[in-house]
Amino acid sequence: MCLVLLGWRAHPEYRLIVAANRDEFFTRPTESLRWWDEMPGMLAGRDLGAGGELPGTWLGMARDSHRFATVTNVRGRDEARADARSRGALLMDFLGGETDSEKFVRGVAAAADDYNGFNLAVSDLETLWWHSNRSRQAPRELAPGFHGVSNGALMGSLEPSGEIATGVDTPAWPKVREGVRALHAVVESDPENVEGYLEVLADRTRAGSAELPHTGLSRLSERAVSSRFVIHPLHGTRCSTVLLVREDGSFEMTERSFARFGRRRGTVSFHGRLDLPA
Repeated sequence: MCLVLLGWRAHPEYRLIVAANRDEFFTRPTESLRWWDEMPGMLAGRDLGAGGELPGTWLGMARDSHRFATVTNVRGRDEARADARSRGALLMDFLGGETDSEKFVRGVAAAADDYNGFNLAVSDLETLWWHSNRSRQAPRELAPGFHGVSNGALMGSLEPSGEIATGVDTPAWPKVREGVRALHAVVESDPENVEGYLEVLADRTRAGSAELPHTGLSRLSERAVSSRFVIHPLHGTRCSTVLLVREDGSFEMTERSFARFGRRRGTVSFHGRLDLPA
């Protein structure tokens, strides 16, 4: 997952709004969004390339325990340890567990070296927490509003001024900065518009050379993956996911999947109801 945009208690009728793109190698075996037979009440895509007894996932929701979680990798020169635990296992631990959001991320933070670099966002739909094991910041509870994260160890949050703050000296990546603003615009105009959120995720605008991060990729590759929707013959956006959780407990989750060069493969959508905490 390479871009996650979040609206947390940002609209009186919605508890959580998520618009996210997963970027991955097209050769990595994956199954589309579905209910899991192995974990009743689990709604998520399935990463079959992570190893372990169960498939992993990059974004999912547990209906019965009203939990949401997502993870992105943090790009870097030294982020390919073969002995590291799968980052997707973080989601399986949270979605299948009973620990509240804060306690979970603080526990993960205490074992930062168990994993390659990650950004983790988890919510029991009472609070929403973010943590990166490559950030100088401690685990942080996200305030009501609009937030976004990609593959840097930065969570960008929309300020009343319209600026995107990260809490550190490093600015948010352009895809995060403009993505958060675009998410806010859809919520303000038509929060039920699933296609509007998918259009936000479909933007292929690349960042200018002056705004590209330095994550160990060549400058050509850095530019290729700087857009919200990544087009590449080997590695690109595999799926776009939209999750809407309303304050009355009803939800819908939609996934649109893609093949190489952004060719659309299909769209699935699921609806249901959660017993939300107050």
